[in-house]
Amino acid sequence: MSGVTARGPLRAAALALAALALGGCAGDLSDLETWVQEVRARQKGKIEPLPEVEPYETFAYAAQDLRDPFTPPSEEAVLPALAGGGSSVRPDLNRPREPLESYPLDSLRMVGVLELKGTRWALIKTPDDTIHRVRVGNYMGQNHGRITRITETEVDLIEIVPDGLGGWMERKAKVALAEPAAQGG
Repeated sequence: MSGVTARGPLRAAALALAALALGGCAGDLSDLETWVQEVRARQKGKIEPLPEVEPYETFAYAAQDLRDPFTPPSEEAVLPALAGGGSSVRPDLNRPREPLESYPLDSLRMVGVLELKGTRWALIKTPDDTIHRVRVGNYMGQNHGRITRITETEVDLIEIVPDGLGGWMERKAKVALAEPAAQGG
């Protein structure tokens, strides 16, 4: 029974500690009361009223009679548009392709000019560092670009590109002489 008697003083000590802890809470609460009064005295904020919601207006979409935008237009619809400015420009698809036509025009660099027997040639460098000689009338670039003029600083071309309406149009292009640092080894 000695275990029962040892519990008595422990229990009394625990009750005394609890009484002291609860007694500490019953102290001066004036600072708490002052803070609560200050909060209550503050001016209350005003909440703006919610904006009025406009009523939804319905819209009847009647496009049953219009052409489907995901199908190409009929030939009858395109012909009037082409009648005023129609062009007979077309690339010669049966012509043998030249070596520089397999490269995009912006990947080709002009690295020099030379003249042999009265004919001016431009020296064109490909991305794989091969140098090609071209003259007026040769083709280069992937858009059927025909060389029209060679100067000391550039090669002028006329490309034939799709016009977006099923036809073709001509577009001027140039390949300028590369800077010495851009020419590489």
